[in-house]
Amino acid sequence: MRIVAPSILSADFGNLERDIKMLDRSAAEWVHIDVMDGVFVPNISFGFPVMKPVRKATSKVLDVHLMIVEPERYVKRFVEAGADYVTFHHEACADPRAAIAEIHAAGAKAGVSVKPATPIEAIFDYLDELDLVLVMSVEPGFGGQSFMPHSLDKVRALREEISQRGLNCLIEIDGGISAKNAREVFDAGVDAVVAGSAVFSAPNPEQAIIDILNA
Repeated sequence: MRIVAPSILSADFGNLERDIKMLDRSAAEWVHIDVMDGVFVPNISFGFPVMKPVRKATSKVLDVHLMIVEPERYVKRFVEAGADYVTFHHEACADPRAAIAEIHAAGAKAGVSVKPATPIEAIFDYLDELDLVLVMSVEPGFGGQSFMPHSLDKVRALREEISQRGLNCLIEIDGGISAKNAREVFDAGVDAVVAGSAVFSAPNPEQAIIDILNA
């Protein structure tokens, strides 16, 4: 499986509707929405007021990545705002199982993300309850960072664990992905790649998405 999830954190906020409509007609299957609170990560992005117009502007899967403290307090509201996937950080959640159950009860698919320094094995205890695992290949909170190659070791270990257990759980990766390294990433076992500046800074964003898919 190859899915490209362009991150609207790199879109032109002054022309957000234009950029979302471009994604809607593109080969991207998902739209990635980074939610940052300035506490869990040293940056602030957007929340519910932006979610609703994005949902109206596209029929694509909305892939919401919560980089916030106490995500369990908000997961239901993000589903109500239109999220198809809600991913929270293992490091930010006191009770991951409760957050997963809350997401599922609200009608969405549940994901968990791990920072570069967090061992992937930290989530194995509740892996069978997840629909998605997001491996961060940069430090969360800022766009435009360079890809960390050692993140692929996590991907391979995760892919092996998922395969051994026979689980139906997707692997996503976020950070420094472009057509230059997408093939290596997909070959390691990734199903979905998040791409920000590689898409929105390209002369032809729709072609950039195709180039990543066909890498």
